[in-house]
Amino acid sequence: MITWHWIRHGPTHEKNFVGWRDVPADLSDTAQIARLNAHLPDQALVIASDLIRASATADTVSKGRTRLPDQPDLREFHFGDWDGRHFSEIAETHPELSRAYWEKPGDIAPPGGETWNQSAARVARVVDDLNTRHSSGHIIAVAHFGVILTQVQRALGVQAAEVLRHKIDPLSVTDMQFDGQRWHLGRINHLP
Repeated sequence: MITWHWIRHGPTHEKNFVGWRDVPADLSDTAQIARLNAHLPDQALVIASDLIRASATADTVSKGRTRLPDQPDLREFHFGDWDGRHFSEIAETHPELSRAYWEKPGDIAPPGGETWNQSAARVARVVDDLNTRHSSGHIIAVAHFGVILTQVQRALGVQAAEVLRHKIDPLSVTDMQFDGQRWHLGRINHLP
């Protein structure tokens, strides 16, 4: 059995869409990071998205753990032309599309971006590869809100719209196990 510990990167304090834009995380809450480190297993592989907010967060939890190379396929959703813009601006300029993107996620993409299903598929490739190469133990994966929700969706076997109700806070942990055939979801959005 392999246990995944999904961590959302540290806060960015951004008020606009942040997908593939490379913005740093605020990692100044050393007490929270220490609690996070104490909560995580000592013997674990650590992997992260290649975006600096996830990679730097992974560096803070990789002390004494095996750090794997960052993976571009663990990036946040690609918001395309919406990246860097405020939600209200998108709702005004693309009202039907923006509403459909959040209310019926799946095959709807922002201009120049990717769909929920495309994002979920690229993340699943990384997860499946690691599950094949490491059939037991622990993997700490530092990624993004959308990335983590794709895996919650996968573990629950539900539609994407159903998992959007879940909150995934910065520096929170979402645990799940894969027994070789099925996913078993543990705690979602746990703040140690």
